[in-house]
Parts: sequence; C-alpha cells; structure tokens
Amino acid sequence: MAKWLKTTDHIKFSVANRIARITLNRPEKRNAMSTALLQEVSNALMEADDLNDVSVVVIDGEGKDFCSGYDLAAGYAGVTNPEEAARIAAETANYRQKGSFDNDCWSMERSQDMMGVIGKMHKFVIAKVHGYCLAGGTDLVLSCDMIIAAENAKIGFPATRANGTPPSNWWIYHMGPQWAKRMLATGDMLWGRDAAKLGLVLDAVPAEQLEEAVMSLAKRMSYVDAEMLSTHKRIVNLAMEVMGANTMQRLSVEMDARSHLVAGPMRTAFKKDMAEGGLKLALKNRDRPFGDGMVRLGEPQQTFD
Repeated sequence: MAKWLKTTDHIKFSVANRIARITLNRPEKRNAMSTALLQEVSNALMEADDLNDVSVVVIDGEGKDFCSGYDLAAGYAGVTNPEEAARIAAETANYRQKGSFDNDCWSMERSQDMMGVIGKMHKFVIAKVHGYCLAGGTDLVLSCDMIIAAENAKIGFPATRANGTPPSNWWIYHMGPQWAKRMLATGDMLWGRDAAKLGLVLDAVPAEQLEEAVMSLAKRMSYVDAEMLSTHKRIVNLAMEVMGANTMQRLSVEMDARSHLVAGPMRTAFKKDMAEGGLKLALKNRDRPFGDGMVRLGEPQQTFD
C-alpha cells in the first residue's frame, strides 16, 4: 500500500517503502506529453528528490502505453474557432510566438529544462516502459538513469521521418553512433528485447514480469543510504557532463529548430494532411512507406513504395 497518493490533472504520485512512483496519467491520449504534463512530472520529480523518505524514483505510464510522444494534435492543429483564436492571440501578443528560429529554440529549451530535472536530481530515476514509447516519450525515458522495458514494448522516434530531430538527444550515449544514426535516419522502432541487446535500455523482461523486475531493482537500490546513492549517480553524471553530454542537449534543440525550417515534401505533406484531415491521416501517410516500422535484427528491412 502506498504511504500516500496524489492525483493531479496529468499524473499520479505515490510514495511507499522508500520508493516514489510518478505515473503519466493521460491514458485516453496514450499519455501524450503536453506542457502541462511535463510541468507536473518535473514538479513531482523535484518533490521526490526533496523527500527524506524517498531513495529511488520510478516513472511509468497508465494504460496500454508508456507514452505515445509529444501531443502533435495540439502542436500542429492549432485553434480552429476564430473567436477563441482571437482571444488567445490578444492574451499572448506580448509573449514569444511560433515562427522564428530563436522562439522555437526558446520554447523547446523550456520543455528540455523540465526533463533535464532528472539529470540534476540527486536520486536515481528508473523508467518502466511498456507498450509504445515514442518520440517525446523517448526524450523522457532516455534521460532517466536506468530503463527496464517489456520485451514487447515498441521504442522509437517515428517523428524523425518528417517532423524533426529529438530535441533531447541521448541516443548516441546509450547505443553508439551507428545505431543512433540508424534509428534517427528511419524513425523505425525497436522491440524492448532488441533495445536491451543494443544497450538502449538496461534490461527487457516479459510484460507480465515488468512490474516485479522494476520494483525489485528499485527495492535493492533503496537499501543503500540515499546520500551514498547520490554519490554514485552524480559521479557518473559528472563524467558524462565532462564528455559534453549537456552541451549536446543544447545543440540538439538548435538542430531540431533548424529541421523545423525544412520545406521538403515529407514535412510539407504532413502539415497539409494535419490541416485537411487531422493527426490520424497525417501519421498514416507519413508512416505508410515504412510498413510496421519495426527493426528486425539480422533481417532485411521491408519498404512499401
């Protein structure tokens, strides 16, 4: 039983036996990440880091998926009601708007700051991944200290096909340059079991054993004094910082903003489909040539022209 439980608009937050659990709680949206959700996750992470009775934090997702990515419907569709659009425009006229390279960077940096809390925390964060973990979901997960996935989880960044490059790019640090390039250049997905083989996640287990695997690791870690755990985490993170990992995240934002300026056929078609037919049509047309989009190690990849 949880010692206590908080439920906000977008997450659930509980503490029991020195382990805090933060659950993305938008199952009707497959836990798609909005600014509000990210802010609540960031706040919960900071609270967990501050609590004396927490040694380890677990992040998971409610429902069938960990996270389907950023909320593209909100990001691309905009406001269609003219009166509502006029009201929002008036209220935000004195604030940064979309449409410039610098404003795009600034906006993504704010989101990156919220996920960057994980690296700055003193306590370890374990990600528990099931179902789909896509796009922005991978930005969040790959920022965590350790990742355990269900063998049948699907992990990838399909948005790299038309929408941009990861604004928080940890792929190379987990799986090396060749596989990082392979995943970004195609937007394909890995099964959890293959992600573990390639080092993208720490381990993969059968879906029915995922909860036990994550909690048994968190429990083992929680036996160690919190200050000792902090020492271990921070020395490894400092080593990555010396190797330029934090600078790379700033550069990733700028490269993503640059990619948003691309007016190639894939990106143009995606925006047109969003405007005329909505997110479902845009994703269908973007992803059609890639089939099911799954990497199959040791096998040729199919394409569907």
